[in-house]
Amino acid sequence: VKDLIAYFRLTFNPSDEEAIKRVINYPRRGLGDTTVEKIIVAADKHDITMWEVICAPQQYIEGRIANQLNDFAMLIKSFAAESKKLDAYETALYISQHSGILKELHTDDSIEGRSRYENIQELLNGIKEFAEREDIEDRSLAIFMQDIALLTNDDRQDDKTRDTVSLMTIHSAKGLEFKNVFVVGLEENLFPSQMSLNSRTDLEEERRLFYVAITRAEKKLTLTYATSRYRWGTLTNCEPSRFINEINAKYLELEIVKPTKSVLGDNSFDGERRTWSQQRESPSSTERTPVQRPKTTSILPKAHIPTPGFAPDVASAFQNGMDVEHEKFGFGKIVSLEGNLPDVKATVFFQGLGNKQLLLKFAKLRIVK
Repeated sequence: VKDLIAYFRLTFNPSDEEAIKRVINYPRRGLGDTTVEKIIVAADKHDITMWEVICAPQQYIEGRIANQLNDFAMLIKSFAAESKKLDAYETALYISQHSGILKELHTDDSIEGRSRYENIQELLNGIKEFAEREDIEDRSLAIFMQDIALLTNDDRQDDKTRDTVSLMTIHSAKGLEFKNVFVVGLEENLFPSQMSLNSRTDLEEERRLFYVAITRAEKKLTLTYATSRYRWGTLTNCEPSRFINEINAKYLELEIVKPTKSVLGDNSFDGERRTWSQQRESPSSTERTPVQRPKTTSILPKAHIPTPGFAPDVASAFQNGMDVEHEKFGFGKIVSLEGNLPDVKATVFFQGLGNKQLLLKFAKLRIVK
C-alpha cells in the first residue's frame, strides 16, 4: 500500500524525493541504488531537484540509464495527465495497473504477497467509496490524498490516554494480546484468500493465521463479515468464511433481532423501513426488547428460498418504488436508482436487513407483480 501511495504522491508532487526513492525501481526497471546516488549527486551539484534531473538525464548523468529515466518520467507525467480527466477511483486504478504494481503482486504466490495484493484491493475499494460520495464536489485523487494526509497527522498524536483502537494485520499482532479483539472481513475469497483455495497447504496456512487472530483476545472476541462489498469497483455479494462455521457453536453468541412488523399494518415496506432506521438511530431506547442470544449449530443466517421459477429481470425494467425479490436477500422495495444504463445502482430496502446498494446488471432482482 505504501508503494502505491508513493506513486499517488509523486503524481501530484514530482518534487517528493522520498516518493521518488521508494518507487523509482519498483517494480524493477533497472534503476537501482547506484542510479539513485547519481541522481542525488547531480541534483546537488547543479542545485536542482531530483525530478529535474530525471526529466533531462542526458544533461546531467553519463551512461546508458537515460532511456530508463526518460521512461519513468513519462510514466509519472502520464499519471498526472490522466488524473485531470478521471475521478479518484479511476485514477488510482489506472496508476496501480500501469505502474506494474498489480501485476507484480499478482504473480507473488507467497502468503505475504497475497496479503499485499488484497491490501491494494481494499485501498482501491476505499477510494471507490470516496469517489461515490455525494456530499463533496471535488472527488479527485488529489483531494483523497489530502484527506488521508490529515488522518495520518492525527494518528501521530502521542496522547496515550486517548480511547483508541489499534488497527493491525494478523501478522503484526503475533505475540500480542488485547482484552477485546475484532476480526473483520471473514468472508470466502477474502479470508481465506481466493488465491489460497487451490492449495491444501496454502489453505492450512490461512487457517493457522485465523487461529492466531482469535487467540489474541483475552476476554471478548468479535467476528464480523460483510454481506456485500466492493471488489475492484464492483459491488458483490459475500458469503461468511468457512472458518466461522468451524468454531464449536457452544462458544458463539449471535445477536439476532427479528424484523419489526410494519406500523402501517399492510404489506408496505415504508413502516418497517422507518422503524428499522429509528432502532439504528436510538440503540439505547429502554422500550426495545433485550437482544436474545440463542444457541445455534450454525453461524450462517437462514437463507431465502427464491420463488419457484425465479428469473431476474433486465436492468432497464426497474423503477423507483417497485417491489422486488433477490435470490439471497429476499423481498424488498427499491428506494432509489442512481446512474445510467448499464451501470445503474439501486438502493433496495430488504425486510430485516435494511438498505443495500446493488448494481442492477449483477444484482439478479425479480420484479414482484
